[in-house]
Amino acid sequence: MEALRPRPGGGFLDATVGFGGHAADILARSSPDGRLWGIDRDPEALSVAESRLAVFGVRVRLARGNYDRAGELFPDVPGGTWDGILADLGVSSLQLLTPERGFSFQREGPLDMRMDPAQPETAASYVERVNVEELEERLVEAGETRFAGKLARLLKSRLFSSTLDLAAAVARTVPRRGRTHPATRVFMALRLAVNGEMESLKRFLTNAPAWLGPGGRLAVITFHSLEDRVVKRFYKETPGFSSMKSVTKSPLIPTWEERKRNPRSRSAKLRVFEKR
Repeated sequence: MEALRPRPGGGFLDATVGFGGHAADILARSSPDGRLWGIDRDPEALSVAESRLAVFGVRVRLARGNYDRAGELFPDVPGGTWDGILADLGVSSLQLLTPERGFSFQREGPLDMRMDPAQPETAASYVERVNVEELEERLVEAGETRFAGKLARLLKSRLFSSTLDLAAAVARTVPRRGRTHPATRVFMALRLAVNGEMESLKRFLTNAPAWLGPGGRLAVITFHSLEDRVVKRFYKETPGFSSMKSVTKSPLIPTWEERKRNPRSRSAKLRVFEKR
């Protein structure tokens, strides 16, 4: 909230609205007439957000879709730009805790992993469609370098039929390293691929500067090093980001107290940029 500086009369985009927690705070701080536009791919999340934010009435507009298409989803934003944009990336608690969605290797469910249940390709159909080389490349991209080839061949063998089956097969194939389950990066690689998350992030970062007015701020929360590297590189290497300056010299991370209170925050990094 300090980064976005919600204020009365301002217009803000919550590009990944989720349950509406950030959105509600932005609306409360921009009372009485600040406005918020929110996007999410997941209809269940949008339904929760809609109920939560109903108290703010016409100050809220929500749309179902991918956050990299914010300009298309809201073509009539006053002035054509927002004063602040927030993107809180990654999978939500609802998705992780719903076995039928197939995001967690700790719960029995289908190999689904779709953020938008309407899209045709699931994790299972993706594995069936692509070749071993692409699977290996995706695993390396997600940070699994030592056993990427072996795990790619395991995935193509299809010797599993559910999330727990796959987690067990991975555990039998590669040794555990520290406290991290060996299936962690496999599930992340499949989720990123099925939902096109890295491609969406790059398109979003390409478009975001044009969606901000002068002095507007972009806040991005990432949850793994791959996402954070993309955000960092865009600022340093992409011509479209030349209109932006970094507000955070290094990413902000949760305090020890916050990690203890909310363990899922432990890997979060916040980077903030301002349009010149």
